[in-house]
Amino acid sequence: MAIDELDIKILNILLENSKLSYRKIARKLGVSVTTAMNRIVKMEKEKIIQGYTAKLDYEKLRYDIKVVIDVRVSKGKLFEVESKIAHHPNVSAVFDVTGSFDTMIIANFKSRKEMDRFLKRIQTYDFVERTETKLVLNTIKEGQIVPSL
Repeated sequence: MAIDELDIKILNILLENSKLSYRKIARKLGVSVTTAMNRIVKMEKEKIIQGYTAKLDYEKLRYDIKVVIDVRVSKGKLFEVESKIAHHPNVSAVFDVTGSFDTMIIANFKSRKEMDRFLKRIQTYDFVERTETKLVLNTIKEGQIVPSL
């Protein structure tokens, strides 16, 4: 499926607020409701749109500590380690990365003690050689956006 500028505008509107009705999306774009609906349905069928979700304010949920954790994994067991880490409820993202580490984790915690327990737990996992943790001080921008063509 070829994506055009209208599709990109629709995707960015949905990323901003996935609860908007077809009518409101169409109004924002100056197109008919049918056009907006058909485009969205087509992108859902093509799995470009894979689901809808809510944005959370973790600080209001008292998850005041956000960290980026780099992990070095040995002996080709990256997928095994990543899968184990990804199932932890505090983990919001797990990425394969290039560089001196193999994976990067984004996680949120209510306290330093909770973060410390998590770090000590993953450091005991088989094949985890080393971790490096960075505390996020401020979030300047977070979220997805589809750039224009």
